[in-house]
Formats: sequence, C-alpha cells, structure tokens
Amino acid sequence: MNDLRTIHKNKILQVDDLPTLPDALAEVSRLVEDPNSSTEQIARVISHDQVLSAKILKMVNSPIYGFPGRIGSISHALVLLGFNVIKGVIISTSVFDTMNTSMAGLWEHSVGCALASAEVARVVGLKDPEEYSVCGLLHDLGKVVLAVQLPELKVEIDAHVADEDMTYREAEQLVLGFDHERINAWLADYWHLPPMIKDGMSRHHVPLRAQHYPAAACVVHIGDFLVRLYEYGSGGDDTVLALEPKALKLLKFGKKELERTMDALSEKFIDVAAVSFA
Repeated sequence: MNDLRTIHKNKILQVDDLPTLPDALAEVSRLVEDPNSSTEQIARVISHDQVLSAKILKMVNSPIYGFPGRIGSISHALVLLGFNVIKGVIISTSVFDTMNTSMAGLWEHSVGCALASAEVARVVGLKDPEEYSVCGLLHDLGKVVLAVQLPELKVEIDAHVADEDMTYREAEQLVLGFDHERINAWLADYWHLPPMIKDGMSRHHVPLRAQHYPAAACVVHIGDFLVRLYEYGSGGDDTVLALEPKALKLLKFGKKELERTMDALSEKFIDVAAVSFA
C-alpha cells in the first residue's frame, strides 16, 4: 500500500499535469519575499492579468470577505485583505477554472465553506476572519485535483459512495489509502501556502491534530458542517458529519455562538448565491 500511495502522490503532484497557476502568482510570490517591494508593485503585477484581476475583484467584493462593493482596485484589496487572502483567491479561482466540470457543486460548496468559516471566526472573535475564509475556500481542493490527475480512481470512489453509503472521505481512504486532506497538505507545500492555511485545509476533519494552528482547522471543521447542513453545493456526498466536541471547546463555540452564526449565514448564503464568479 505504501508503494501504491507513493505512486498516487507522484501522479497527483506531476508538475506538467498540475493546474497551471498564473505567471503573476510566481512573480507576486517573489516580490512578497523581497523586503524592498511595495504593495503598489505587487498590485501592478496582478493587474497586468486582466482576467485574473477581474476574478479577484469579483471575489473580494462578494459577501464572503465582508467588504461587498467596497474594493475598487487590486491595491485596495491587498491593503484590506493581505497577500495570503489574495493568494488563496488566485489559487482557488485558477484551479476551479480548469476543473469546474470535474465535480458538480464543489465550487459552490467551497465558496459556502469560505463564507461559513469567516463567520465562525468572526463570531468567536478571531483576528482577520478573511484568512479563515481562505482555509474554507481551499478545504476540498484535493478532491478536484484528484479528479483531474487520477480520474479512474475518482470513478471508483464515486461508486463506493453511491453503492455502499460511504462518506467521500471513507471511500477515498479505501481506494487510495489516504484522503483529500493528505492531498491538500501536499498541495499546500507545493504552492508554498502559509502554515495556518495549510492546517486549516488539511486538518478540517481531524482538527485537534493540526500541528501549529488547530483553531484554523476547528473553524473549517465547523464551517464544513454548516455548509453541509444548509445543503449549499456538494462535497461529493450528502452526509452531515457530527461536530467534534473538542473543536467546539477549543473555540468556545457554544449554542449562543452557533445561533448567531446560523442567523448571519441564512442571509449571506442567499446573497452569495446571487453572485456568479464565472
């Protein structure tokens, strides 16, 4: 099984086959690491890609990030949201663009989880809830990358879900020997994502195992639960998994916080559903 797991990993991470991220992202990443770079320089690089710029502005002005209709430029988006959020938006929109037929409803589910994760972070008083929304946005990326890199195994996973009443994650583990969380961790390393985003997207099913940022994993764990509860999009199965009590305890997320979050989401899901990110 270990040899097979290595083969699957290598296939998933084959450089030539992985979704191509915009050249702008590589240049932006280089500039961010240069202490002499300015926000204006970074924004200028992104702005040269008109399609990418339009997608970023559409996304950051959606209800997900809490600034609807207020962000008019890439430079403004960088100042308000920070590079990590913009990088997450670039990756998600780029990857889903090339794979939007691979898993019906997964983009909607991911956007919904981003919205729910930001709201959970906001309700419990975590700093920069937009960062947590990126974790939610990317939390199922491994599923769609697998669907493109190993389509024959996705067919097998789908069959187990449909015929044996399994969760998608259980079917992944049966077929692959690992699940989309492991793929997310590989992708986070491959794309040099910050540790908080890596923990949030790769430990949302087992949040207390997050190495550095368990709060991020706990937030996405609850966000994923809520978006499934609202049946917003599809994560590959229709199961609503039970919440991990220790995750609720770590965030101090009780009945009052749950009610506040659900009240806010009821309206925001309607708003987000009205926005097309195409």
